[in-house]
Amino acid sequence: MIPGGESTTIGRLMQEFRLGDKILERAAQGMPIWGTCAGMILLAKDIAGSEQYRLGLMDIRVKRNAFGRQVDSFETDLDIEGLGQTRGVFIRAPYVEDCWGGARVLCRFRDIIVMVEQGRQYLATAFHPELTESRDVHRYFLDMMRI
Repeated sequence: MIPGGESTTIGRLMQEFRLGDKILERAAQGMPIWGTCAGMILLAKDIAGSEQYRLGLMDIRVKRNAFGRQVDSFETDLDIEGLGQTRGVFIRAPYVEDCWGGARVLCRFRDIIVMVEQGRQYLATAFHPELTESRDVHRYFLDMMRI
């Protein structure tokens, strides 16, 4: 799991403590990784308008703070492919501007991509499933780990 937070700071700490290298080593061995919010940004191969550190594991381009500032945070119902409806909590959230290669869209909000997976190894959500009562997305990730 790569949590939400401030992606620039998390990336700097990953570099400083060489955690990024360890994550990339484990990813190459097949370890599943799920990034939420800032974690989505760090998993992306491309970040619109930014050269910040990223792991570059997913075939996606993300836009940071795409829904606005902290005061623009919101909750909404989402329809996730294969899971049905769940609640999404968006806090200064990014979104996916583009995906290619192995990345596959699992959920959109108003035609904006907010959840993707790649190769049943990587999962990225722009929202925070951990802040809701539902554990459906968590179970989905655990199922990915079993395959």
